[in-house]
Amino acid sequence: MNLLFLIIIFTGIGGVLSVLAASVFLLLSDESQAKILPHGVSFATGALLAVAFWGLIPHAFEEVGHEQIQQLSGSIMLGLLIFFILEKLLIWRHCHSGSCEVHGEADEHDHGHGHSHAHGSHKSAGTMIIIGDGIHNFVDGVLIAAAFLTDVKLGIVTSLAVAAHEIPQEVGDFAILLHSGYSKGKALLYNVLASLSTVVGGILAYYSLADLHDSLPYFLAMAASSFIYIAVADLIPTLHKKTDIKSSLKQIALIFAGAGLIISLHGVAHDIHLDEGLAEDVHQMHE
Repeated sequence: MNLLFLIIIFTGIGGVLSVLAASVFLLLSDESQAKILPHGVSFATGALLAVAFWGLIPHAFEEVGHEQIQQLSGSIMLGLLIFFILEKLLIWRHCHSGSCEVHGEADEHDHGHGHSHAHGSHKSAGTMIIIGDGIHNFVDGVLIAAAFLTDVKLGIVTSLAVAAHEIPQEVGDFAILLHSGYSKGKALLYNVLASLSTVVGGILAYYSLADLHDSLPYFLAMAASSFIYIAVADLIPTLHKKTDIKSSLKQIALIFAGAGLIISLHGVAHDIHLDEGLAEDVHQMHE
């Protein structure tokens, strides 16, 4: 069977299958979702931080030489600033008046503006999770293609491993999108569209892996920045709204559960190292 066809099929499986498996969450009744959603936000916080700090950032640093470490660190910082600016723009888009306050505090004449800010802030978190997930899935597609170009069996195993380790993260993504005010249908649609970037990454890697190899660490850094920003700037402040001991202990337990599950599943999926030799061999293959 044609290798490119295999890459398209299995990058589709690696991306879309994880979304469809996680979408079982959407089949729950509205009442059940309302009970689970706050816990899903806690779980998503741990999952996003683990994906960023345990997976994306270490993998990015593995791909660069010592002389590029500071530059790559700077790109993570730049990514955080970019997502801060993006969120500002998204909030302004949802804020229909210049009197929309940062802390959602409206005076007695502007209660509606405070609500508009809160809605805009939540909506922006959903938009950014889609962007960050799209970048992350693109990188997964490149890794799956690289595995196929090394060995077909390795490619199949890698695509299935990617699907497995993405499922808990996708569950968290659904929780964030629903928390941000997206309908079930839109949450599923946007997650599927973001997952298709896995296929795009796979196809581009097939034709130009050698060129993509140099920029991969910076894609990883940008995806990590988006996940860190969402967790720290949007999700954690939401969790702080509940201060009683019981709720706090549940939040902490679920954050660790989300992080622990991602960490335990992550190693298999990202056990591919695109060293200089592989990139050069692939480049020569297509010349």
